[in-house]
Amino acid sequence: MKMNFQRLLEGAEVLAQQGDPEIEGLDYDSRRVKPGYAFIAMRGESTDGNQFIDKAIASGAVAVVSDSASEKPRANVAWAQGTHGRRALARLSANFYRRPAEKLRITGITGTNGKTTTTFIVESILRAASRKNALVGTVEYHLPGEVLPAPHTTPESLELNQMFSRALGNGATEAVMEVSSHALSQQRVFAIPFDVAIFSNLTRDHLDYHKTMEEYFASKRILFEGCGTDAPRVAVVNQDDEYGRQLMDFSRKKSSEVFTYGLEKGDFRTQRLDISSAGNRFDLVTPTGVVPLFSPMRGRVNVYNVLAASAAAYARGCSLDQIAKGVGALARVPGRFESVDEGQPFSVVVDYAHTDDALKNLTALAREFVAKAGGQVITVFGCGGDRDRAKRPLMGEAAGKGSNFVVLTSDNPRSEDPLAIMNDALPGLQRTHTPYALEPDRRKAIAKGLSDAQAEDIVLIAGKGHERTQTTREGVVPFDDFEVAREELRKLGYQK
Repeated sequence: MKMNFQRLLEGAEVLAQQGDPEIEGLDYDSRRVKPGYAFIAMRGESTDGNQFIDKAIASGAVAVVSDSASEKPRANVAWAQGTHGRRALARLSANFYRRPAEKLRITGITGTNGKTTTTFIVESILRAASRKNALVGTVEYHLPGEVLPAPHTTPESLELNQMFSRALGNGATEAVMEVSSHALSQQRVFAIPFDVAIFSNLTRDHLDYHKTMEEYFASKRILFEGCGTDAPRVAVVNQDDEYGRQLMDFSRKKSSEVFTYGLEKGDFRTQRLDISSAGNRFDLVTPTGVVPLFSPMRGRVNVYNVLAASAAAYARGCSLDQIAKGVGALARVPGRFESVDEGQPFSVVVDYAHTDDALKNLTALAREFVAKAGGQVITVFGCGGDRDRAKRPLMGEAAGKGSNFVVLTSDNPRSEDPLAIMNDALPGLQRTHTPYALEPDRRKAIAKGLSDAQAEDIVLIAGKGHERTQTTREGVVPFDDFEVAREELRKLGYQK
């Protein structure tokens, strides 16, 4: 795949340009630049790519697009000065890969909780409708016939366009993707046209980055106003959420068709709802009829995820039968209420819950499971380092209120002292007067929770979910909650 530099710049916001060499590839990371490449030098969150222009040229770059007015063109290299690095990267990436996003029908999902599960349910319904899909999200990326690791929930526009191009080559017609508030704020999805946009909910998270809930919501809202594109054709919003109700009016003003969903009210809602340990069963009410659904994805929070996914699939032209088939076909999502079974007489669940609201939902679901048998809820959790400190006591309180016993431990402490993080969460936990133990070693904490469990109890291992590593001051080390729980259960004498 090749393209002349001037054609590559079409539609990009550039103040000056010179030269027109043939471009054989492009990148924003100088370490990946090869001969014939264009290098996009842009300011990032922690580094400034403009510092690496000469290194990129030494690696063979024949063109540079810089977002710095202070950088001067280099000899014998084509040059363009852009006004915004990430928007330039998005336009150039789209142009180089022949605008693949415009050839797909893309469903984007944003919100604090539920994004990952909802993307998997949408994908399952589209598959039931015999459509080939791409999926981009926190756990992994899917292309038709391929599963790829996911280093970021929402990748940079270059990687997005590369994936969409590859998906088209594999026959995809649809894409469903999680769209994080960071990606929206940083314009990583600039120039990506969304046909359907879903809003799940908004609770406290990422305030280390966004500073206020209003700023956090403003970032989420970008998905519904269009990021360098028209607003989505259809907006799917949770009308049981305060911020969702604001988006209903906002999206209508943007001329999007709006589908609302909620447990009891909305265009998509439930009737005869039955939540059990086997799954969720209810009649789905839609604008054109009612269809009975059964989802193996358990708990009230997953009722919302199914409603959101069903509304989005309906907006993409799926029939009610296809919706029912797709919902019923998805039994699990990695790291989302994922059971660990080694034949033990109590339940063990690994979940990604890493906010106070998610912990509240997780422990409420666990209490429903053990209520009839009189079991107890044991929760193992920690808080992430280098993130919003103010939510730590809220998480401690949520864990304490929902549990009979809590083991407070490390999550990903990153550059912080694990004990200092635990001390931030402890006051909230202590307010609940729930018995607890402190164990900074996450493996030992999991072992403690499992060894204390009795028949009919449920042990929740919360915070990391699908993650396969733990990040500490010493670096990144392998750590998989699911596998660690299996190993510790086997040490206790259980094994299927």
